Amino acid sequence: MTGFPFLNHRGVIGLAGLALVACSNGGVVRTPGPEPPPAGDAVSGQQIFRFDTFGDERFWTDTLRMHEVIQTAVDPLTALSVGLKVDADALPPGILGEVDLNDPATTVALLGLDAVVGLKAQVTEDGRIERVGVTCALCHSDVDDSVQEGIGRRLDGWPNRDLNPGLILSLSPALQDAATQAVLTSWGPGKYDAYWNHDGMNDPTVIPPAYGLAGVDLETFTGEGPISYWNAYVGVTQMHGQGSFSDPRLGIEIVAAPDLVTSKLPDLLAYQLSLPAPPPPAGSFDPTAAERGAAVFNGPGTCASCHMAPTFTDVNERLHDPAETGMDPVLSQRATTGRYRTTPLRGAWQHPPYFHDGSAATLPDVVEHYDSFLGLDLSPQQKADLVEYLKSL
Repeated sequence: MTGFPFLNHRGVIGLAGLALVACSNGGVVRTPGPEPPPAGDAVSGQQIFRFDTFGDERFWTDTLRMHEVIQTAVDPLTALSVGLKVDADALPPGILGEVDLNDPATTVALLGLDAVVGLKAQVTEDGRIERVGVTCALCHSDVDDSVQEGIGRRLDGWPNRDLNPGLILSLSPALQDAATQAVLTSWGPGKYDAYWNHDGMNDPTVIPPAYGLAGVDLETFTGEGPISYWNAYVGVTQMHGQGSFSDPRLGIEIVAAPDLVTSKLPDLLAYQLSLPAPPPPAGSFDPTAAERGAAVFNGPGTCASCHMAPTFTDVNERLHDPAETGMDPVLSQRATTGRYRTTPLRGAWQHPPYFHDGSAATLPDVVEHYDSFLGLDLSPQQKADLVEYLKSL
């Protein structure tokens, strides 16, 4: 087919991808996906990640009419409440003390400054939004809250777990039927369903980080293909950029001319691979306990059998059946592999909740799940030490 018809093409942004999965020594050797693109330029990739819409304004403006919603109903306080972030480095000094944060016109002004992370707008001199689109950074960047909550310096690659994409989409005049509203408002902050517009099922996953991917072959929860495969899938079928994407396994064949996505994938990948996982904050874990926890991780906890250093994943070698680890199988059944990848653990301290569906709220919950499911019989001290080690990665 040449693309999804609009009535079945209801998803948005989102790079659904990482699940925290420990496993036994079992597993199924993965089928290699498409070859990765050639090496790109990370400097150019940063601009693509932050500011390139791939021409998706035609969807967000012409179809969803989100420019009308923002212009009339989204003041800065409302924007912050649904998880949108503001780049403090794009703001003139002192401007926040001079503007009305309850006025949608202020949001328009911020868009005119390229200050709303992940949103790109064309704003006229008289303050009207003509076009609006989204970028990768909408879901996969945060800010450090150095000015106030939701306003600060960019943290590229950090998952925006405050973002409520379903609620944002539900504001569109084009998505007001009751069934669609019920789905969109059910997702909640930090979750998104990147297959809903394809199969009609409602099973959202957590928004994953886009950092710490160097040395990791597969980005997605279910291991469909390399990182650029998922960038293309999202850019074309979720952001609705003007690009070409083909995957016979999903019955998708989209051809665009001109293609505004494919040529940018190498640079985008180079930038993503340059983003390291953030180190744990000073004082956030007990070093002595973490040292003991490392012994549990590599020994009785059996974690290292799949979370293998230095990437803390075996995804380059195999995928795993959901039954190996007690994972909800629904997502794996919706995708093409029927299995899950083992997620890298670097930076795990930063992005709760865990597992692809967010069913483990904390790292102690993760440890308890595996202790019970795998019958590890770890002592309370071993569990606590293991948590400290996970916090240290």
